[in-house]
Amino acid sequence: MRRAQFVAESGSNGEWKRQGNRFTGRISRAATSSPGEGPDDQGRWPVEPGRYRLVVSLACPWAHRAVIVRRLLGLDDAIGLAVVDPIRDERGWRFTLDPGSRDPVLGIEYLSEAYRRTDPAYDGRVTVPAIVDTTTGLVVTNDYPQITLDLSTEWTDHHRPGAPQLVPADRAEMDTLIDDIYRDVNNGVYRCGFATGQEAYEAAYDALFARLDLLEQRLADRAYLLGDELREVDIRLFTTLVRFDAVYHGHFKCNRNKLTEFPNLWAYARRLYQLPAFGETVDFDQIKRHYYVTHDTINPTGIVPKGPDPAVWLG
Repeated sequence: MRRAQFVAESGSNGEWKRQGNRFTGRISRAATSSPGEGPDDQGRWPVEPGRYRLVVSLACPWAHRAVIVRRLLGLDDAIGLAVVDPIRDERGWRFTLDPGSRDPVLGIEYLSEAYRRTDPAYDGRVTVPAIVDTTTGLVVTNDYPQITLDLSTEWTDHHRPGAPQLVPADRAEMDTLIDDIYRDVNNGVYRCGFATGQEAYEAAYDALFARLDLLEQRLADRAYLLGDELREVDIRLFTTLVRFDAVYHGHFKCNRNKLTEFPNLWAYARRLYQLPAFGETVDFDQIKRHYYVTHDTINPTGIVPKGPDPAVWLG
């Protein structure tokens, strides 16, 4: 068996098995806690503008979702944003982009400090996005699928006028599509890239492109995945698509097709890129430096490719 990038998340057959989310508290309108208090007996924290800090990496697709949703909904003033360095060292995500290499609000150098403060015994991988409570320094959640849904459904009193309804009243079709896209595409590219066995890699590869083929067909007659309205599922697919040719095609060996070779998916991704909150939150430099420098078992030289030219997204 070849050496894994993340040993604890590699199965015996060489399959990549993503770790679970350790912190699953929720910021909810239903919380019985008063402003300034901690979670209630059901783990629900109060909705309180100015209290929480969303910690992200601009390189990370899971974190990028939260950045886009926060911007679309107009929550910039309600929820603070902290951006970590795209290059992790042995202690994890670093605040080296800030003066003094510390987050100016949380006062910490590494996101792992907030993780350990919340759970001193935690020994898993420190991940973004994470929402940290600025009053206690504790991690509220790193449950990335729920974070964006809650921004839509629990923070409605603080949305900007005219904010899109990203979560439809009837979620059944969207939730099924979200699950399929997560399994085969969002996480599928990682199952390709982090596989340490040929069979595991090929199974993930086949599932990835089978799903992309279906999505290509689906987008033949509609602007968005669920029709004429932008939804949460579009954001989740976009953050993988925008990284596809720059990273996943080569670095993760997802090389049957480039995104630019799927006519409908490419046109769809470019339409999204033109929307406020999408293209303006994409940082190809940070994306490429994170993947090609941090994953030293996959790219031991640490060389970052010059291409592709990001101008193709605007042409």
